[in-house]
Order: sequence, then C-alpha cells, then structure tokens
Amino acid sequence: MRSPHRIATHPPDAPIDDDRTARTDYSNPYDELAALAPNPLEDFLHEEKSDGDTAEAEKPWTPPNHRRGSRRRNRFAGLPLAAKALVAVLVAAAFLALGDRWALLYAEHEAAEKLKDQMNLSAAPEVDIEGFPFLTQVLDKRVDKVKVTVPDVAADRISLAKVSATATNVTINGDGLTSVKGASIGEMNGEVLLSFDDLNRELGASQVTFTGRGKDEVLARGTLPVAGHDLKVRADARIQRNGDRGISTDIGGMSLQLGDLATYRPGTREKEGLHLSRKSADRVAEETSKAKALLSVPAIVERLGVPRGVVREALKSDAKLNELTGSPRFVNDVMSLNLIDVAMGHPELLKKLGLDPALLNGLSQLTRPVLADRLTLAFQLPKLPGAGTVALRDVTVEKEGIRVRIAGSGIGVGQ
Repeated sequence: MRSPHRIATHPPDAPIDDDRTARTDYSNPYDELAALAPNPLEDFLHEEKSDGDTAEAEKPWTPPNHRRGSRRRNRFAGLPLAAKALVAVLVAAAFLALGDRWALLYAEHEAAEKLKDQMNLSAAPEVDIEGFPFLTQVLDKRVDKVKVTVPDVAADRISLAKVSATATNVTINGDGLTSVKGASIGEMNGEVLLSFDDLNRELGASQVTFTGRGKDEVLARGTLPVAGHDLKVRADARIQRNGDRGISTDIGGMSLQLGDLATYRPGTREKEGLHLSRKSADRVAEETSKAKALLSVPAIVERLGVPRGVVREALKSDAKLNELTGSPRFVNDVMSLNLIDVAMGHPELLKKLGLDPALLNGLSQLTRPVLADRLTLAFQLPKLPGAGTVALRDVTVEKEGIRVRIAGSGIGVGQ
C-alpha cells in the first residue's frame, strides 16, 4: 500500500528540512477570514451615546428627589401663559362667587330677623333673595325678587298655617351690606293658608272636624260635650272676605243630636230649640204613660191646640186617649213642641220622655251666638310693617284648607 501523501504547508521555493518532525508555528486560514469580517453583536451590545448622555454620565451621582410638589411646580411652569391666565381667572371667579353667596346668606339672615322683630313672630321667617350676583344688586340698591314664607302666624283665636309672599322692585335703604337699614317693597303678591288640620287641633277640644265643600263652604262635624253628654254636632260655615284684612264665617245649619231622642237647634224661631225626634214622638203616641204625662202639663196642651174637654176625656179613658194620639196630626204636633220653653219646670216630664234635666239646663245656656263662636273660622291678618297697603283678594275653600290671595304695595321693612 502506498502511504498517504502529505501536503506541505511551506512555500514551494523554501528549502526542505530533512527533519520530518511536525512544525507548530503555522496560522489557521479560517481564523484569518474571521478576523477580516466585522462582529455582528458589536452594534447590538454597544449603543451610540449622544453629547447630552455623555455629559449626564460625567455628572456626579446624587440621591433622587421623590417630592411631588417640585414635579407639579415644574408642570405648572411648563404651561403656556394663556393657560396660566385662564386658571387664575377661574380661581378668582370661584372666590368671588363664594363671597357673593356668603353675602347673600348674611343678608337673608338679617332680613329674617328684622321681620321677626317687627311682626312679633315666634320664629324667624324664611327669606330667599333671588338673582345673581347679589353684591351688584346691593351696590345698585335694588333687588329684583324676594320670597318670604312665614309659618304659624297667630291670627285671633286660630293660627295661619303659612303666609307666603313674593316681593318685587325692592329698594334697599343703606350704603352697604353691613349698613342696610331697611327696604321698601314696590309690589307684593302672596297667599295665606288656613289649614283644616290646624283648625281641628285648635278648635277640636270638642272633637269637631272641619272639611271643605264647594268653593266657599266648610262643614263642621263631630261631638260636643254638654252637661256630661257627648252630643253630635253639625254646622255649615260659609266663608267670605270681610274688608281688606279679615275673613268672616256665617255659621248656619247648627244642630245637636241627643241620640235618637231629640234635636237641639239654638235660636228662638219656631223650628229652633229642643224638639223630639219622630221616633220619640211615635213612642209618646204608642205608650199610654208617656202620652198622659205629656197631656198633664197645661202649657203643653195649650201649645198642642187640643181642646181642654178632649184632654180631660183622654186622661180618663184609654180609648179616648188612643183616639187622640192615633190621629196623624198628633205626632206632628208633638214634634213641633219646644221642650226648652215648656218643660223647664217639669223635670218629671223630661224623665218620662227619657231626657236628663241637667242636659236641658246645659242646652238652654248654649245659645246660637255661643255655639257659633265656638265654630267660627273668622280671622284677621296681622298688620304688616310699614305704611303700605295690603288687601285680601280671592278666598277659596280647598281640600287642605282655606286659601286666601293677598296683594300689597309700598310696604317698608326695618324702617
């Protein structure tokens, strides 16, 4: 076999060494090629630095500043001049609006206190001054509109649930907010509410309730204590205006029911007084003892218009008595008797008819004016401050109470 041929790595013109030992000082051609090519990771691992980065790198290290204020100041400093001016204007406007509202609340409080003192109110009213801004109105000494609400105003023997009014063209008397002496109201319109709930509470000691019916009528229904007895009361009140400041009530249809025994109507007319009910009159005609007790009183016989001879025969004979009491006219005549007039001196007769003599005495003192006064809804508006004029307008009866419209002009406050 032939031995493999060894390729010489020395130059062809160099002398050949006879020593066959391998040499170790030769260079690898692949390493030379790799040295000629650029390193692909060099651009990735080495980032180019700008002049600013170089200068930043040369600065000495300092600890970081974590306070937020400096960052915010830097941000605000970076805003444009127009934005800074807008922010300043908004802040100033907010402070002006806040000051204007404070001045408004102060003025409303002072006005409420003045009204409370002048009208002798138990509590200060609610005052609402409209319009914005308020300070410009003070400088102009003129307010466009003011709303006032006064709850629980005393008016004679009753209380008005609410008096509300709106004043316009109000002129302020004074040189500034803290030196306001008063105000003059050019025109005022409002309303007064007389609540049925308040009427029932204030006049309801007799357990009488008031309800509206129609446009100008109020019904009174309930019970009234008389001589230890609770009598059912009924009355109708017609509401009407009385002058410029007053409301009057015409009480009519007043009656007190004594169970199913009798009805009392105060007054002196024929149908007024104490009269037996039809049920009681029928019992008198049917029961002999009651009929004889009634016919035994000469004053009653005279009022019935029965001849004395007929009465004498009726008292002696039950047949004649039944003949007399069985006539249709007898029951009607008994119902027309006013027991207040004829039975005061005959308590035994009242007991026979089922009536308490003490009750009859109490009813005799409950005259028409006395009962009407206990049920009246009349009242007078309290005088308003100043020398202006205030007049009542429309009066209407509604579900919740009596509502009255008022109007006025030239009213002064705090003067």
